[in-house]
Amino acid sequence: MNKESYLNETPEEVGNSKKVTNLEMDPLIKEKMKKNLVYVSIFSIVMLFAGLTSAYIVSMGDSFWIKFPLPISFWISTAVIVLSSIFIQLGITFAKKNNQKLSKLFVVLTFVFGLLFVYFQYKGYGQLVDSGSHLRGDIMVVDGRYGSIGDDGRYYGYYEIKYNGKFLEIDGNDYLVDQKKLTSAQFSELKEFTKQFETIDNPKDLAVSNYGKSFLLYYKQQPVDLINGKLSLPDSSALKFIDLMRLRDLAINISAERGDFFMKGKIGKDFHVYFKGKELDYENRLWKYKGKILDDYLQTKPLESPDTSSSYLWIITFLHLVHIIFALLYMIRIVNSSLLGRFTSSDTLSLRLGAIFWHYLAILWLYLLLFLLFIH
Repeated sequence: MNKESYLNETPEEVGNSKKVTNLEMDPLIKEKMKKNLVYVSIFSIVMLFAGLTSAYIVSMGDSFWIKFPLPISFWISTAVIVLSSIFIQLGITFAKKNNQKLSKLFVVLTFVFGLLFVYFQYKGYGQLVDSGSHLRGDIMVVDGRYGSIGDDGRYYGYYEIKYNGKFLEIDGNDYLVDQKKLTSAQFSELKEFTKQFETIDNPKDLAVSNYGKSFLLYYKQQPVDLINGKLSLPDSSALKFIDLMRLRDLAINISAERGDFFMKGKIGKDFHVYFKGKELDYENRLWKYKGKILDDYLQTKPLESPDTSSSYLWIITFLHLVHIIFALLYMIRIVNSSLLGRFTSSDTLSLRLGAIFWHYLAILWLYLLLFLLFIH
């Protein structure tokens, strides 16, 4: 419209033209506003996880820290969420081409793979628990710790066990006899013996069997006898309730295949312990760094230290999973709209907004995985 024609228009015509222009701009303004809401949400999540990962690094600096491999299921879930991100982009591409059949297929696949991501994350948490990693836990076993007085004069626990006349010893999480790790059959025999002590609630109800044949308990280096069905010390005094609770805790640890650590497996192989960024060794129940025994304070500190690294791992990954679940709830609406054929070449806004957030969650997971891989 040139200047002269505009000047020749009546006020009513000018008003009508402005209304038309505003109506034409409304969809663009609406799209921009909705995108801005998505970007604000993404920014808030960025700040949340930036704070958590920064806190992780700071906390690791002056603490005893456990590092261990991530669960296999976390790697599978990574492949799943990457594929789902590709699928939703294909859904947009085919919707813009008015290919409803393929657009619906890839939108549904996005949702299905999102559910698979949740499933494999759940499996991963199960694998973490199996490995000894918990949301709230400790690095080393304190309650029910095996052993009594070591060769170095240190006090380790309350109970020892004689197996076929020889004391069992501990090396990390391994139980030894004659300085050799118990075979699977021997350890099963040990677990079967201690299983009877796992459910001690009332000393009067405790019925002890198979005692003194292959296994014999020692409490504070004193042999424990079975007198009139009660576990008693050499002076014929029965073990007190608190002593039986300690025995119960030891039995639970043996059943869970724990020795000195809550993490399963062998230190230095299946998991690693660091202090101020330096990896420590654990030999003869003593902490060492490059062959040098640490001072007494650092020997006892791990016994009092929570497993903060596992707590951070659980919190960071679970918070991401929560955002995935909320995104899947929104994805239900997208799937429904797609199946109803509402996404066409001229209307893909809801699908594109969902894709922006979904791509971000996929990228965020890749970042968290790499962070945990190189830091954890």
